Amino acid sequence: MSTDTDALPVEARSKRRRGTRRHHWIVSWLVVIVAAVIASVLLRLFVVQTFYVPSGSMYPTLQVGDRILVQKLGFSLPRGAIVVFDHPKHDLEGPLNEDLVKRIIGLPGETIWSKGNTVYINGKPLAEPWLPKGTVLGQPISKQKIPQGYYFMMGDNRSNSYDSRDWGPIPRSTIIGRVFLIVWRHGSPAFIVP
Repeated sequence: MSTDTDALPVEARSKRRRGTRRHHWIVSWLVVIVAAVIASVLLRLFVVQTFYVPSGSMYPTLQVGDRILVQKLGFSLPRGAIVVFDHPKHDLEGPLNEDLVKRIIGLPGETIWSKGNTVYINGKPLAEPWLPKGTVLGQPISKQKIPQGYYFMMGDNRSNSYDSRDWGPIPRSTIIGRVFLIVWRHGSPAFIVP
């Protein structure tokens, strides 16, 4: 019993096999590219995302133009963590659709205030090893209890930061993720853990 392929001359069968191989090669590469695009989109949406630092409110830790990597899944929120969060809805400063980056200073349920350049948490002075010596607080913190599920945020450039002193604590639900690496600084690659 013969097939149509057997009836073809040797040269025609060879061309047909090459065409089939080329087709398989193209399909294979398309599958790889589509899988890579899907993986990239899923990683960006749920795991890790890069952000650009547009202002000096976190100077010297983060500088204008830095590119940062933010962990979006399975991150913790201890005091001192630097996080990216949605622009507070009642904050009318700056572009309202712009995400912000600040440091967690006060945790849910704590009482926070300041006196001079010292921040107090539940009546005890807050050690802030992330700040350069002699940092001036700028705008004081009025005494307040941070609601459950909320965090008090401040920029490291205290006298030049619009933060929770202005718009109050932010809800946990608005936190996008935790900064874990600076990958670009001064126009070139950098790998700095903030």
